[in-house]
Amino acid sequence: MTKILILGASIYQVPLIRAAKRMGLYTIVSSIPGDYPGFSLADKAWEINTTDRASILAAAQAERIDGICTTGTDVAVSTIGYVCGHMGLRGISEEAAVMATDKADMKDAFRRGHVSTADFRRAYSLEDVETAAQEIGLPVVVKRVDSSGSRGITIVRDRNGLEDAYREAAAHTRRPYVIVEKMLGGTEIGVDGVIQDGKLVFFAPHEKFLYRSGRTTIPAGHGLPYLGSAQVQREIGVQMDRAVKALGLDNCSFNADVLVDGSVVSVLEMGGRTGATCIPELISTYYGIDFYEKILQNALGIPLDFTPRAASCPCMAKLLMSPVDGVITGIDSDRLAAVRQACTELVLDYAVGHPVEVMQNGTTRIGHLVAPASRVEELDGLMDRAYRCIFVNGRSLEALWNEQKT
Repeated sequence: MTKILILGASIYQVPLIRAAKRMGLYTIVSSIPGDYPGFSLADKAWEINTTDRASILAAAQAERIDGICTTGTDVAVSTIGYVCGHMGLRGISEEAAVMATDKADMKDAFRRGHVSTADFRRAYSLEDVETAAQEIGLPVVVKRVDSSGSRGITIVRDRNGLEDAYREAAAHTRRPYVIVEKMLGGTEIGVDGVIQDGKLVFFAPHEKFLYRSGRTTIPAGHGLPYLGSAQVQREIGVQMDRAVKALGLDNCSFNADVLVDGSVVSVLEMGGRTGATCIPELISTYYGIDFYEKILQNALGIPLDFTPRAASCPCMAKLLMSPVDGVITGIDSDRLAAVRQACTELVLDYAVGHPVEVMQNGTTRIGHLVAPASRVEELDGLMDRAYRCIFVNGRSLEALWNEQKT
């Protein structure tokens, strides 16, 4: 059987694992030890940290894999490049993977490649951060350079907030520096796409729904299609092509954060993997394809065909989140089943009795909802109905969210 190694066994890799099983692939997963759902779904599991490149390579060689990939996480991308380079597999190169997982190196590459992007500085100390903010001009964004899911990212509008932002970004990074970036105006959208054999063979701009918590902005959902003008759509294509070439991405997916301000398109960052927050599900629904299959086919060197299998359907998705720390104390399964019938997909990550955290980043979710919708109000109506069915600390999430709004 053809063997695929999937890095990560969390909720974001589960659909990829299931797609591999549907394709008849022998599915191997690797992740740190833990109660991760992907372990039980795969044909074989290795309990190895996905950042441990040497150990992952040894496992891949022992299994004689035919391909390696992931989705929804940046931390495993450099390991994929390392394994592909040593085993001659199709996929992102080690050099490109390193560049795409360090936001400072990425921005340097954007500059060299004439990609429209925000002004930035690399900062090794609080003094550097303060100097950068003075040179660039407030407001700025202080970022940890090696994270995904909006972790370690703080918007700073006043100099008094620079120290806390620097401490937050520097606390968990494996690099000796952070970046300070000019905060641009405009509307933030996402763009996902695929490169195969040096060609940008598919890209999909999508609307982005943001959740603002304190000084952090978190992607909480997305929608297709993106209704930007023809001029903006063309410029997005130009900037995606430049960014892909600047980073040297090939035979992989990409996920980009983009700002659109009038006719100006700026690329904030780009990762060498598909995005999270239901992006593959939305692309599959709108374009009439199985995007998870495309990720796997690309990793195995199979020529990609994006011919739709079904008519396009406007669709949107959001994460289910909790506004408080606590425990799930109840789920009204009957009422939730009625909500599920109106959705393309409604997933709860946890059962009654499981602890939940207040929403901080893309990993502190409790589920997601995908639905056919052309207006966000339609989606939010379904979200409210789902929240009425889930209870945390004895109260419905709908009541808890309404209380926070007031």
